[in-house]
Amino acid sequence: MRKRFPKLIIANAILFCAIAADAQFFKPKSGLQPMRSAVDLIKKQAPLRVNQALLAKISPGDVHVIISLGKQRAYLMVGEEIVVDSPISSGKQGHTSPSGSMHILEKDPNHFSSLYGDFVDSSGRIVRAGVSMHIDAAPSGTHFQGAAMKWFMRLTDEGVGMHVGILPGYPASHGCIRMPSDGAKLFYDHVKVGTAVEVQPAA
Repeated sequence: MRKRFPKLIIANAILFCAIAADAQFFKPKSGLQPMRSAVDLIKKQAPLRVNQALLAKISPGDVHVIISLGKQRAYLMVGEEIVVDSPISSGKQGHTSPSGSMHILEKDPNHFSSLYGDFVDSSGRIVRAGVSMHIDAAPSGTHFQGAAMKWFMRLTDEGVGMHVGILPGYPASHGCIRMPSDGAKLFYDHVKVGTAVEVQPAA
């Protein structure tokens, strides 16, 4: 007498075949690359590097700063030696960071932008995020709250400076030089108002 497969085994076999067929049907076309996450992009930038031996010897009167828009790096320098090498995110297309010889004009540990931020209600709830003070109209019952710019070091009278910010791995700011928190703090602690800053253009 021929043995019969249990119904459960047959059902599982049919399900497996259906899944395999779907996998082939929905397989991406050759040459298409999967979307990369923000984490993958961040990993492209080398992490913060610090020469601890030099850092222990310097004072704000000894240093100068070089910012490379092409390399997306900021360097705290003593002479020709790099003390701190930090990743950055500079101004995106249409908001390119200015280049040239500058100086630190102001230091503010808890600065807030007067141009970019969020509209919040009376309870502090964000109603509309990522707005421009001069372009976006405030929704009824809200007020403008400037974006936090921790460890702010002003470079221009127009408001461009170095400060803590998100680093997606490419130029993404409205002109400022975004830095990781630990990098911004190191620069802030070792520069003074008047410290020379050279911003090198991308090309």
